[in-house]
Amino acid sequence: MSYENILIDCSAGVGTLTLNRPEKLNAFAGTMRQELADALEELERSADVRVIVITGAGRGFCAGADVAYMAGLAERRDVEAMAALVEAGRRVVTMIRRSEKPVIGSINGVAAGGGANLALACDVRIASDQAKLAQSFNRIGLHPDWGGTYFLPRLVGPAKALELFWTADVIGAEECLRLGLFNRVVAHEQLAAETLAMARALAAKPALSLALSKRAVYQSLDHSLDAMLDYELEAQLRCFESGDATEGIAAFIQKRAPSFGSTSRRTSDLGALQRIADC
Repeated sequence: MSYENILIDCSAGVGTLTLNRPEKLNAFAGTMRQELADALEELERSADVRVIVITGAGRGFCAGADVAYMAGLAERRDVEAMAALVEAGRRVVTMIRRSEKPVIGSINGVAAGGGANLALACDVRIASDQAKLAQSFNRIGLHPDWGGTYFLPRLVGPAKALELFWTADVIGAEECLRLGLFNRVVAHEQLAAETLAMARALAAKPALSLALSKRAVYQSLDHSLDAMLDYELEAQLRCFESGDATEGIAAFIQKRAPSFGSTSRRTSDLGALQRIADC
């Protein structure tokens, strides 16, 4: 599919989704949120894509909502259109969280408002040393969305989350790294290469194991130790019964690199994720 403000590139098991409105720091306007959700769904369905990368074109990752566009909605008091925008953001972050594939945020510049929380919704974040985050919602009298009130307190704790929401301060890359908002910070000119290296390394790993461990980590936020031990048993047995375990063990014994199967070969295994998660 083709999109007005989203670029997609697929290579060597990595699907890269680029927000492409660089003249506005990739700020969301019009149907861009819906396009992002549709593009994510396309990459999720693709059997050739094992890892998803989200990044921005030009100097910014995503500046959040296009303020000029929002001004028109506010002037018209268009509550229905505003609700639709918030729901589109909800669809995006829900898809990232439920994706069976690792989702890497490659933060190439400023990420503000909804753009900051799109970054936080990704499973891991690798950032340029020029990247910045800002929970800038109250600067224009709005409330955090795109899952920010869920993601941020879990990453930095409630008191720091309130400080960041209330002050709307811009946080630099090194401070984001210290707070745990970024997993890694690299030189700006190395960001694309470092992101691709990480993505390809994950794409070479067993898809089922990665998918089940992703689900386990997120399930653990709301489940007891006993529930997670039950989950681990079922997940471990599913991996043990898969071709990935057979190949991985054989490769280890034979002292060679493993060659794990394609995503398409794991469809029946991955389809059981929800049943296991509901244990």
